[in-house]
Amino acid sequence: MISMNHIKTFFLLSILSGLAAVIGYSFGGIFGSTFALGIALLMNVVTYFYADKFVLALYRATPLPQEKYKEIYDIVADLSGHMNIPMPRLYLVPGNLPNAFATGRNPENAVVAVTEGIVQLLEPHEMRGVLAHELAHVKNRDILIATIAATLATCIAYLADMVRWSLFWGARGKDSENRGSGVGLLVIAMLTPFIAMIIQLAISRSREYAADETGAECCQDPLALASALRKLQGDLSNHVQRPPDTAHASIASLSIVYPFRGNGILNLFSTHPPLHKRIERLEKMAMLQQR
Repeated sequence: MISMNHIKTFFLLSILSGLAAVIGYSFGGIFGSTFALGIALLMNVVTYFYADKFVLALYRATPLPQEKYKEIYDIVADLSGHMNIPMPRLYLVPGNLPNAFATGRNPENAVVAVTEGIVQLLEPHEMRGVLAHELAHVKNRDILIATIAATLATCIAYLADMVRWSLFWGARGKDSENRGSGVGLLVIAMLTPFIAMIIQLAISRSREYAADETGAECCQDPLALASALRKLQGDLSNHVQRPPDTAHASIASLSIVYPFRGNGILNLFSTHPPLHKRIERLEKMAMLQQR
């Protein structure tokens, strides 16, 4: 079923594509756009194929012991069947920080990881809600969508850098008058990467809402995920509030809740919607199901 969150994602990706085309053509015509897109695509294709290995290694994740966590295996097998996707590989992340994430380039190569903390914190029905959310990311191919968004955003950033350096060295070419003034291009070069970042974050938040919706529909219990999110929200204050390094900050966007907090205006640039809004939406879904 196509929801408003899927439509919103398509719309935002279209805007990103348009931004990349406009800034690329205004600077270097078709060649400029193609060159920057090629570099961005190469970088993100590598990320797309090897991100799961990098993430699991960074978190020191190990395969989830089936004998000890048979209940989790049973839940995932049941949900995977309902979603008509292959059973993903399951991993365990050491540590008390309660969280979970999914990665992998497609449903056939998917990985779902849970932390020791979330296994200890949640009741079985709440864990089912969380796992349904993560499997929804797999079903909705959110890793692919995130890669496309990252490719376009990276392309825009490269083009903006090319414009700024070109203007700095005065090497814009003989037909520069036909492509707008230097001041106009400089404004475009300064603004478009920022706009692209905002759109990329909006896409990420939209995919979180969509995964909440898909997961809640699959497990037929929106309140289970709402209860889990409420517990995770209450537990965040007991753990690390700042990422230990850039790598951990960048992959934290994969988690069901973003485990680190910024200050002031930094909270506006989040990869996840506010938890209270996600909980409110799930509670509304539950009310509609009861009618």
